[in-house]
Amino acid sequence: MNWLARWQRERALRRHLIPAGEFDAAAARLPVLAGLSVAEGHTLREQASLLIAGKQFSAAGGAEVDRATQLAVALQACLLTLHLDEASYRGWREIILYPDEFLRPREEMDEAGVVHVYRDILAGESWHGGPLVLSIADVEASGQLEGFNVVLHEFAHKLDMLNGDANGLPPLHRDMKRADWARAFSAAYEDLCARVDADEDTVVDPYASTNPAEFFAVTTEMFFEVPDLLADTYPAVYTQLQQFYRQDPLARLGRPT
Repeated sequence: MNWLARWQRERALRRHLIPAGEFDAAAARLPVLAGLSVAEGHTLREQASLLIAGKQFSAAGGAEVDRATQLAVALQACLLTLHLDEASYRGWREIILYPDEFLRPREEMDEAGVVHVYRDILAGESWHGGPLVLSIADVEASGQLEGFNVVLHEFAHKLDMLNGDANGLPPLHRDMKRADWARAFSAAYEDLCARVDADEDTVVDPYASTNPAEFFAVTTEMFFEVPDLLADTYPAVYTQLQQFYRQDPLARLGRPT
């Protein structure tokens, strides 16, 4: 980071640093943050402050975006980047919040060339180079160590998009091997797809079988929310995510496999 970037960062923190009491209260409402070290808590507070200062939080569909919602989004989003580049959420500006799940029109062409128009009911959505959209009701349900986290899911897509369209392969660190990542994720994804096609009950949300990008986002949710289940089900995927996020939630949360 050059001197100008450092100066801008320090200036932003002087103006926008989340007060310690407010940060502690918000973090206490999110069990997914339990067990962070003092140093990690300090980093999370700074990163979340910069995210709130640097992104535009917009209300849609009659939503009311209060400070508690901003903090819940920022703290969980920055849990992903706690040991990553602080500029990982660069290249886009807006976070749009609906009060609850929202409808998004879709068009798909089948093999016969017929276009089908329908509407998806969504809890969140991420656009490449564009805004990130969340349901406030689902934000409020996230972070409780129950396996669901719309914030982690959509912000994981943003990390995936750092090197192009979301495809389940975010930019890896220099000490990581792309072949190891591909081997672990491909085997797990194919296994999940086979189980979903066979109508089996699966530990991983069947939505993860939609495509590799969704598999990465769903397993990111599991990695932080229910790391024991992911480590038991797909240990090689857990190891790759551990290397990518440079974190070990299984050890931090004290959950046995």
